[in-house]
Order: sequence, then structure tokens, then C-alpha cells
Amino acid sequence: MPIKDIRLFGDPILRTPAKEVIDFDKELRTLVSDLADTMLDAGGAGLAAPQLGVGLRVFTWHVDGHIGHLVNPRLVLSDDKQMGPEGCLSIPELTIDCERALNVVAHGLDMHGEPLLVEGSNLLARALQHETDHLDGILFIDRLDREARRSAMKMIREAEWFGQPAPQVRVSPHNTMGLGF
Repeated sequence: MPIKDIRLFGDPILRTPAKEVIDFDKELRTLVSDLADTMLDAGGAGLAAPQLGVGLRVFTWHVDGHIGHLVNPRLVLSDDKQMGPEGCLSIPELTIDCERALNVVAHGLDMHGEPLLVEGSNLLARALQHETDHLDGILFIDRLDREARRSAMKMIREAEWFGQPAPQVRVSPHNTMGLGF
């Protein structure tokens, strides 16, 4: 499958809540494949559909050598917390410690519409939370305390990629119900 352009910080789709998936068809399976291929090519631990310009509740992850995907996720978070480095393919070259739940139980569907339950801790828990946040229009820098967020924004403004023209907008090949930018 072709590698897609990843939307960068500042693109409005990254701040727009994604819509529930209702059609479990070939287009969805192609989207999951595109997400996985693009994520692996970029060396990420996860990638959400809005990062490819598609406003649907779908993401992939690659943690500890395992690749997975989840459609329409709902998370149950543990009270135990972890603090650790976090980055984002939509905010290149920025890694900052961010607090997340230590353990997560994720309920959702696979690309065929079958129920899926994923339990994760540590890095997998972090990836599941990070990617679900993307589906809600939340970036990891929103989870930082005031001082860390200020530092992150300074680094973003100084980044070589910041302020570059947005990628050329193309029509999504997926049935995005008018939500593909």
C-alpha cells in the first residue's frame, strides 16, 4: 500500500473529533492498511486516521513487535499512573515526559466489525491512550502541565517544519462521509 502524508501540528483535522465508523467495508480495510504501512515507514508506535486526513475513529499501533488496530475505541483507564517520554508523528522531533494511566482496557471493533478487547500496560497503554486522544481532537501536548506545554510550544515554533505550507489536499479514496480533508 502507498505511504501517505502525515498531517502536522496546525492542521485543523488534528483538532476535530472523528466520527464513528459505521461501514466495515473494503475502504476501511484499505485505510487500516494505509495507517499501518505509513506508521511503520515513519517508525511510530501508533497512527490515527485523522493524522492521514481522515476523520474516522480508527487507529493502528506497533508496540513490542506487535501491530494492531482498533475501530471505535472506548478505554477504561487504571488509577495507577506512569510518567514517561511521549512523542507524536504529527509533531516531529519533539519528545516530552507525559503522565498517562499505567494500564488500559480498550474495547472496540476490528476492521471487519468484530468485537475486540485489548489490554495493555506501559508503552501499549500509552499508545492506546495517545491514539484515542487523536480521535477526540486532543494532542499529547494538551496533557502536559503549563510549564512543559510552554516549553513544547517554544520547540514547535522553532522547528524547521513549523509554518510550512499544509500538504496538498486530496480527496480521500475512503468513504469518509464527507469528513476527509
